[in-house]
Amino acid sequence: QVQLVESGGGLVQPGGSLRLSCTPSGSIFTFRIMGWYRQAPGKERELVAKLSSGTDLTYGDFVKGRFTFSRENAKNTVYLQMNSLRPEDTADYYCYAKLYGSPTEYWGQGTQVTVSS
Repeated sequence: QVQLVESGGGLVQPGGSLRLSCTPSGSIFTFRIMGWYRQAPGKERELVAKLSSGTDLTYGDFVKGRFTFSRENAKNTVYLQMNSLRPEDTADYYCYAKLYGSPTEYWGQGTQVTVSS
């Protein structure tokens, strides 16, 4: 069973930054897709960023250059660097992964990000 362990959420003021981390239980190279989704209260879960097949990087339309997805192979971890945070970025952020050759989707437990003054 794949587990995705997230960290890095918290409370930040508007304009501030946070970095989220996600470490899977298996090798990062076994995942065809790794990424981040978010869900705000009363809203549907939406894509923040994802990396497919190691090269295809996609961001949600709302990101607009503020967030950066990265992967550190040596630490078997992916990151989401979030800058210029806005109150509307307040949500639970979930790490997401799919293995090569499998339709199963895996989700982390979620980490809360609150942007407020």
